[in-house]
Amino acid sequence: MKELWDVYNFRGKKLDKKVYRGERLKDDEFHIVVNSWIKNEDNKFLITQRVATKSFPLMWETTGGSGLSGETPIESAIREVKEELGIKLYKKDSKLIGKTLRYYDGCPDILYVFSFTTKNDNIKIQKEEVNDYKWASKEEVLELYKNNKFAANAFFLDAISK
Repeated sequence: MKELWDVYNFRGKKLDKKVYRGERLKDDEFHIVVNSWIKNEDNKFLITQRVATKSFPLMWETTGGSGLSGETPIESAIREVKEELGIKLYKKDSKLIGKTLRYYDGCPDILYVFSFTTKNDNIKIQKEEVNDYKWASKEEVLELYKNNKFAANAFFLDAISK
């Protein structure tokens, strides 16, 4: 089933329009994208490796995806982590690191980056999305990034430093 997205203006106000994933958006229309930095009690980050069949094959990253119609950004982040990693996260354990507009031809978005803390490590990966996962220290993530093996996006340094 195709994902249905709400469409927003550059201020983040929801418009009276919905599109399916893959439909072109105008330059002044945006959809929601989320990214979740998950940290455990040992101060390690849960990072995942993308499957070989997706863009940026076998790159390490933090879990993220597009918001579905009717979801708030935090609900999207919690759902994406549940789908891809089988972990239930809670809003009370989250913090918004930042949000920014990103311009991609035909698919501009508003990126929300969250951090979460969890004790849960009962991970069950979604094979269509995730090749592997690991808990990595800040130094390990920075090393992967330095070696072009980590797909960093906006707020990377903010997320890794907090």
